[in-house]
Amino acid sequence: MATTSNTTPMVKGGVAPLRAGQGMTFWLRRLHSLSGIVPVGAFLFEHILISNSTAISGPGAYAHQVRFLASLPLVPLLEMFGIWLPILFHALYGFYIWFRGDGNVGDYPWQGNWMYTMQRWTGGIAFAYIAWHTYTMRFTGIDLHEHPGASFGKVQHELFFGPFLAFYVVGLVAASWHFAYGIWLFAAKWGITSGERARQRFLAVCMGLFLVMSIVGLTSLYSFRLRFEQQPVDERGADMVERGQTVN
Repeated sequence: MATTSNTTPMVKGGVAPLRAGQGMTFWLRRLHSLSGIVPVGAFLFEHILISNSTAISGPGAYAHQVRFLASLPLVPLLEMFGIWLPILFHALYGFYIWFRGDGNVGDYPWQGNWMYTMQRWTGGIAFAYIAWHTYTMRFTGIDLHEHPGASFGKVQHELFFGPFLAFYVVGLVAASWHFAYGIWLFAAKWGITSGERARQRFLAVCMGLFLVMSIVGLTSLYSFRLRFEQQPVDERGADMVERGQTVN
């Protein structure tokens, strides 16, 4: 008489795939994927393509953009629940996925493996870049919410007097790649792009977005570094920048 075994085969530990009915891991991975687009991705898109691009027009335009953002209602709550907590969750769970995964790009050097590896590394670099940039701009020196006219000068101070120009360049490009390719991953995981041809076409669109964000971001860094003289980071000078007056 045949007998059936009730023993459950051992499964190697790792991150579960995005499948329905897989418990908390499924929902955490869904939330991680979604948070990479909204609000984290939306924040990066605004910061690079909108806010930073105003630096190309000069300190006054950049100060006015910072003033506009600082005047939004409930700014502390927006920052906490719309930016910092989502970024922290997305980064920490992303590190968890990375460290529980099995990097095998050396054994299987296919396009998908290279893309996966780049996504993990650019995510780590982008997190360090965002954390440092946030700390220096938001929590050191003059308060930019009160004196947005000093914002241009604070960025310049980092680029001129700190050893961080290369870090800013690498961090900006990494953040742009991570967001652009993250959109492609989101569309594939959520079934928005179905079929290999659709995914390849959308990949080209996402790579185009990566190039646009990188070019705009690097152009803004060029404006901070070379196009304009060092701007003030004191209260009086910040007020003069906002009024469009020349600072001696």
